[in-house]
Amino acid sequence: MDVELFDFDLPEERIALRPVSPRDAARMLVVRPDSAEPFEDRGVRELASLLQPGDALVLNDTRVIPSRLYGRRVRGEASARVEIMLHKREASDRWLAFARPAKKLALGETVVFGSDAASNACELGALHAEVVGKGEGGEVELRFAWSGPVLDEAIARLGELPLPPYIAGKRPTDQADAHDYQTVHARMDGAVAAPTAGLHFTPELFAALDAHGVSRHFVTLHVGAGTFLPVKAEDTREHRMHAEWGSVSTETAAALNQVKARGGRIVAVGTTALRLLESATGENGVVAPFSGDTAIFITPGYRFRAVDILMTNFHLPRSTLFMLVSAFCGLDLMKQAYAHAIAEKYRFYSYGDGSLLFRAEPTTPRHA
Repeated sequence: MDVELFDFDLPEERIALRPVSPRDAARMLVVRPDSAEPFEDRGVRELASLLQPGDALVLNDTRVIPSRLYGRRVRGEASARVEIMLHKREASDRWLAFARPAKKLALGETVVFGSDAASNACELGALHAEVVGKGEGGEVELRFAWSGPVLDEAIARLGELPLPPYIAGKRPTDQADAHDYQTVHARMDGAVAAPTAGLHFTPELFAALDAHGVSRHFVTLHVGAGTFLPVKAEDTREHRMHAEWGSVSTETAAALNQVKARGGRIVAVGTTALRLLESATGENGVVAPFSGDTAIFITPGYRFRAVDILMTNFHLPRSTLFMLVSAFCGLDLMKQAYAHAIAEKYRFYSYGDGSLLFRAEPTTPRHA
């Protein structure tokens, strides 16, 4: 499909730079494709009343790590500044990352983090990495001198929380973001971006869902920095998704299959949970245990196997995530929904308001 089809105008003032407080005070646009009145302005706190007893909520429990690192590349006696955004762990001592500037980084070069000194001496406490691979779009592979938990501790000490560029370009990261840009249910370290639909949840909202008979299940998808990358191709078939690691446990898969067998609906909280569930579900609609990489790219025409309802924030024009929600509800309807949200002054993107999307009945054959 032509990527231009997924473009729309968004006023700059609609981009949220801070979340509302408390988290569940955010607004929520309900979209029902098969209804005569498809749009309904509600609030996140009303989520339980919009679901049915027996439905299953699926949330991503990944935890954001401080994955933006500032260092210097070392070549002989010369050194120069470099910014690194980790996005996918490849081994206990290796990460794929996006570098700026990437063109000047050469294979075999050393990057030193944690020191402002001009020399390339091995400063106490500094973290060293070697460039062992280069890819497209500024991607590099780094092999660190440390590995495992020791490397994790160093990254936590030296790194910065990676706010999305549409926020970071307008204000610096601060202490409030350490709390705001993490879900209350985060427990598995490894993401470099938050599963932002999950940011709306509070213990009080979970209690209301429990009381209403909506079960709660967790999967893990370590969101990569590729989620921020624009689609530069003119045709969706030419776009390459960056792989992300995810896991669906045997227990969770069995529980979700039981929910479906009883007539309950699967409610994915966020596009990350949806993409992982669709990756783990076969053509027969059975959710299987899953552990590994997924690079699933969902565009209109895709036939959904697992997810019936999607709770998600509002996404960027021409993004893979807007393509995904257009596949879920229909492109024309989602363009209308976003126009409605803009007119009604909803807050957009990671710190913005939410939407609750009910899946449209499929009318075209599935293709990925």
